[in-house]
Amino acid sequence: MRMDFLTLFPEMFPGVLQSSMLKQAEEKEAVSYFVHNIRDFSENKHRKTDDYPYGGGAGMVLTPQPVFDAAAYADQQAAASSRIILLSPQGQPFTQNDAEELAGEEQLILICGHYEGYDERIRSYLATDEFSIGDFVMTGGELGAMVIADSVTRLLPGVLGNTESAEKDSFSDGLLEHPHYTRPADFRGWKVPEVLLSGHHENIAAWRREQAWRRTRERRPDLLAPSASSDPWKENDKNR
Repeated sequence: MRMDFLTLFPEMFPGVLQSSMLKQAEEKEAVSYFVHNIRDFSENKHRKTDDYPYGGGAGMVLTPQPVFDAAAYADQQAAASSRIILLSPQGQPFTQNDAEELAGEEQLILICGHYEGYDERIRSYLATDEFSIGDFVMTGGELGAMVIADSVTRLLPGVLGNTESAEKDSFSDGLLEHPHYTRPADFRGWKVPEVLLSGHHENIAAWRREQAWRRTRERRPDLLAPSASSDPWKENDKNR
């Protein structure tokens, strides 16, 4: 995969893209990262990329010309068709399903906005997708773009040492992930559940599924279908 980031602050990216799993993914040639300064594409002699909004109002608006030209340049660098992603508080909430879908693409172009917002023509005529990473406002789209890059990159073939790690993540099956434990079995009197020490794989799988369901019901009931609101393990509580 090729990932292109269009930004006014390219200096924000190297620390993230050249660390941890993102760096390893590039070293394994699963992905290539390219960061483009939107100002480099401005036709304004002062490299200006923003202007006052028509109709008045607070703040400045990102102008369309440099963004369209930067996206066209990035798009021309790959033979495959690209998904052009706009980072915006107005976008649809980014989910694990979105990450899994984008992981099948050959090129992603992520546009990081600033100021009061985008000229609407960027949204209407350039972007193929518009995502938000949460119901809050940030100073720009760079951190959101890095979040998407991280969540997508780890799903690319060969990036994770164990493919099961991605397949059993929270949200992958609609539930939050079950609790995890490691050594020691007794830490300050807090003990690992006996079932995990039993070696009985079927019982362990059942316990993990139950715990995932209960954790989801307690913390994110919105992820469960209304028909799943009752506890399927309630009758067995006395045995647990």
